[in-house]
Amino acid sequence: MRNTLCALALLISVSAHADDATWKVGATIFADYTNMDGMSSFNVNRAYINVTGSLNKRLSFRLTPDVARELSGGSQQFRLKYAYGQLNLDEWMTKGSFVRFGVQQTPFLDSIEQIYRYRFQGTLFAEREGYLSSSDAGVAMRYVLPNDYGDVHGGFYNGEGYNKAETNEEKAVQVRASVRPLPKSALGKGLKGTLFFVGDHYDETARRERLIGQVTYEHARGNAGVEVLSTKDRALDGRGWSVFATPKLGKGWEVLLRHDHNRPDRNSSVVRKRNIAGVAYWMPNLQKMTAAILFDRDSLSVTGKSDDTRYAVKMLLVF
Repeated sequence: MRNTLCALALLISVSAHADDATWKVGATIFADYTNMDGMSSFNVNRAYINVTGSLNKRLSFRLTPDVARELSGGSQQFRLKYAYGQLNLDEWMTKGSFVRFGVQQTPFLDSIEQIYRYRFQGTLFAEREGYLSSSDAGVAMRYVLPNDYGDVHGGFYNGEGYNKAETNEEKAVQVRASVRPLPKSALGKGLKGTLFFVGDHYDETARRERLIGQVTYEHARGNAGVEVLSTKDRALDGRGWSVFATPKLGKGWEVLLRHDHNRPDRNSSVVRKRNIAGVAYWMPNLQKMTAAILFDRDSLSVTGKSDDTRYAVKMLLVF
């Protein structure tokens, strides 16, 4: 924690003394009240402190400490979620292209969360099933296709995620390619196809691979998407799929519908199914901030086990 605070102070100091530097401090808060079988509780499951800025038009940075609840206990952990420097390639390539070094967003989840904006309800399918991490340490590059017809984002990462130390010499290769085959319109960005691959190893002989194919559609009246997942973990060969829709009702109201279906090992009969349904209110006409409240039902069924069903009121605040 001391090292994180020292780095934060250093970045602010450098930014403040650079002639054309800019920086800002914000926060992201996930809070909820959850009721499940035999228990209910108020929670603040996650809080980000976001420090972002630029030293000049080519160099920018982000530093985000993350306060999150331990999975095995009731206390809160203070850890580093993002800490990277970025070289903006706008002068040499299409706008939005960059190179990053440090603890940063991984390519797939960062892309889809621009379309599926309900991380405060819970993580996306592949991450919730334990196959992906939203952040990892490494070096990456993104190239934006001309006329915003898509992008390619890939890099080399430790492979263990931001909340674990590296355990071996193996590094993960993550590559995502997305294409928008049709031009954008006044009603939304339209269709988007994505292919994502992770190649990694637990050790020299044990593979860890993920392959995801996804199609999403963005429209003024709501977004929708479907993805198919293939995984290899040592001797396990898994398959899964997920579908979501977020139709907009108007005046800030929106419906969330999602179904996940995962079979971690095709040689086993165990299947994990999750159904999510909710109604959200996104507060309109806010300046430089986002606020939403969600009423949802989240039900997980696993072969051979009792269903785990939870009802919750969840809040998102970003500024």
